[in-house]
Amino acid sequence: MAQHVDVVVIGSGAGGGAVAWALAPTGKRVLVLERGDWLPREVENWDPRALWADRRYANSGQWTDAADGRRFTPKQHYYVGGNTKFYGAILYRFRERDFGPVQHVDGVSPAWPITYADLAPWYDRAEQLYQVHGTRGEDPDEPPASGPYPWPAISDEPRIAQLRADLTAAGLHPFSLPNGILLDEAHPQLSACVRCATCDGFPCLVHGKADAEVMTVQPALRHPNVTLRTRARVVRLETDAAGHRVSRVVVDRDGEREEYTADVVVLAAGAINSAALLLASASDRHPDGLGNGSGHVGRHLMLHNNSGLVAFSKTPNPTRFQKTIGVNDLYWRDPFDPDWEYPVGSIQMNGKSDAVLIGFDVPDARDPADLARHSIDFWLTTEDLPLDENRVTLDADGGIRLAYRRTNAAEVARLRMRLTGLLDAIRCEQDVYDNRQYAGGQLGIGGVAHQNGTIRFGPDPATAPLDLDCRMHEVEDLYVADSSFFVSSTAVNPTLTIIANALRVADRVAERLGVPSAARAVPQPRTEPAPESAGAATA
Repeated sequence: MAQHVDVVVIGSGAGGGAVAWALAPTGKRVLVLERGDWLPREVENWDPRALWADRRYANSGQWTDAADGRRFTPKQHYYVGGNTKFYGAILYRFRERDFGPVQHVDGVSPAWPITYADLAPWYDRAEQLYQVHGTRGEDPDEPPASGPYPWPAISDEPRIAQLRADLTAAGLHPFSLPNGILLDEAHPQLSACVRCATCDGFPCLVHGKADAEVMTVQPALRHPNVTLRTRARVVRLETDAAGHRVSRVVVDRDGEREEYTADVVVLAAGAINSAALLLASASDRHPDGLGNGSGHVGRHLMLHNNSGLVAFSKTPNPTRFQKTIGVNDLYWRDPFDPDWEYPVGSIQMNGKSDAVLIGFDVPDARDPADLARHSIDFWLTTEDLPLDENRVTLDADGGIRLAYRRTNAAEVARLRMRLTGLLDAIRCEQDVYDNRQYAGGQLGIGGVAHQNGTIRFGPDPATAPLDLDCRMHEVEDLYVADSSFFVSSTAVNPTLTIIANALRVADRVAERLGVPSAARAVPQPRTEPAPESAGAATA
């Protein structure tokens, strides 16, 4: 017989972990289903060759590019903590104007059905939960907040401090990135973070990065009412005869079928996998996929126009932890061209390249070790648009197929032009390298770390599968708590918005179950690493 719990949470990443953490103190039985396993803590966590060349932690299998039928390996990771195990831990709030319609070169980014003010209280809690470091007021376009960041900004190392000064002298407003790193620079002996050079894109060997495993899953599992099942891939959601409620969660666990029932199901498998699961759950009552009477499940896929650019300092750059500053002066306009009418994008520092990564990206480069000693690495983001035809579908065998056409290429080119135009001002050589894994410098279709928008929310069930609480219009006990609900992608990292909305969804689920709103709890700053093992509550 199927095991019954109060809440099943599908996925243990940014969204699923936040829901489990918020509901843990309620005493309600919460079961988290994660298709992956615990990511091993081993020296290879910090080995760039193991990560980039050997692909030691790649476990997504292959998906299909609908444009040409090509199979590719996405940058998708199935582990406890999801893709946050590998993320760069930059935790932006969306801008206030991001919630309204925005005119771009290739079309309009649509308005959200809520405002920034509606989400602001959960942004406050999300920053507390993930111990975000930063300085209010430095970012010229940051939205209002109820108080300072929970932790002070991470300091610049000398070469990056010089970069900040040079950008300021060029008329820009560099600011300290909102960073989820468990670093207490006033009391380094209490910090989990050791300020290493292997943070952005790497799993953290010492649990010094604010990822979903460390900040939410492990703390949730300290409550006896929360259980985690690893290696538990949800393959189908079945409904009652009327098609209005999830009657059974069907799982493939190590090749064996398991079944679960719950009063509430929260889907947080990531925008692409969540859409794929709903499509795979088609039935007589839901012939086009579960909750897909609108035909919008899987559509409006957004990935951001992300690109990586490596510049080379005229003097050596010995920086280890490089990801401390960003520039948003071009977010809404081009300050160097008053006739330009459109947004451009955001710039932030990237993780520091080493010789292995330089050699991997640019195999014909001269002396990768010397280039690495001089490298200064940037990450550029321009907003893409939620095209109807950019979508997730399934192959005949149930595999994931992505159709995706990029938009706003003129904005992407302008952002890169403005950065390369500053090379002399920031004391860099005129030659730059684009990362090899990017097509023409841009992250290709396999770069799905910023995936969003496939099950958007809104008041009209004819155009949005989710209502304003992120509950499916057609399935009364099914909520979505990952980036699927996004209406637009904006041009900043999505993770804090995923966490904030997941806490909001947890509030709604708690109200539904008749228990106090758990997400309102504010965690105390943690001054020691999380335990390596979550104990008896896992299986």
